[in-house]
Amino acid sequence: MTQLGLFAEPDAGPAGLRHTDNFIDAATERDLIGRIAALSLQRFQFGAFEGNRRVASFGYRYDYTLQRLTEAEPIPVWVQPVARQVEAWAGLAEGSVRQVLCTEYDAGVGIGWHRDKPHFDKVLGLSLGSPCKFRFRRRSGEKWQRHTLEALPRSLYMMDGEARSEWEHSIPPVEARRYSITFRTMKRM
Repeated sequence: MTQLGLFAEPDAGPAGLRHTDNFIDAATERDLIGRIAALSLQRFQFGAFEGNRRVASFGYRYDYTLQRLTEAEPIPVWVQPVARQVEAWAGLAEGSVRQVLCTEYDAGVGIGWHRDKPHFDKVLGLSLGSPCKFRFRRRSGEKWQRHTLEALPRSLYMMDGEARSEWEHSIPPVEARRYSITFRTMKRM
């Protein structure tokens, strides 16, 4: 009997992308949204530009002016149980998550095409509040290979391997306020 890979069809999605729905329950989601909304969120800064999403970084943050990682406030105690749960799901050692980014997207806000900074290794994201289309693309000759993941509230994704290194990702403007918590491990340099 042949075991199918994560994506049975070659065009079904990037290798290294894993996803699960209902990673947390609704009560935990409400608690996390309340805690993120209570943070001192700031508009995302990248160099001279300012993004419309509002963020708070913990553990480390990337300083676009200095073009390097800098230390940020420690990962809050309230995030740590979810980080441990994320690590267990991903098969990571406890304490592997070293950077956490809490993000608020108002209706009409998205994020453009990008790859996370090379300082980070695995990238895991917990979607909260409302769904979004999590889009992937990579150049294939003159065209783009594309894949869209419907990230429902309380779902978790992980980008590793090709999904992390060869594909860009973006989120088009969301229809309703959405929150996310991104958990990142560090690349060994």
